[in-house]
Amino acid sequence: MKNRIVRGIAGTFILASLLLAIYVNINWLWFTAFVGANLLQSSLTKWCLMDTILEKVFKVKS
Repeated sequence: MKNRIVRGIAGTFILASLLLAIYVNINWLWFTAFVGANLLQSSLTKWCLMDTILEKVFKVKS
């Protein structure tokens, strides 16, 4: 369940930042790069910041 939530949030962040880059300011692509870097980092280290945030804020477990 938590993995689906994390993937949904990441996808939403990426799509929203791309739209903001197109319609507001190109610098929103830095946010897209940040999300992508975090996805890559979590695949290598098996630790995800969004997992930690979800566990603390909403008490969502694996």
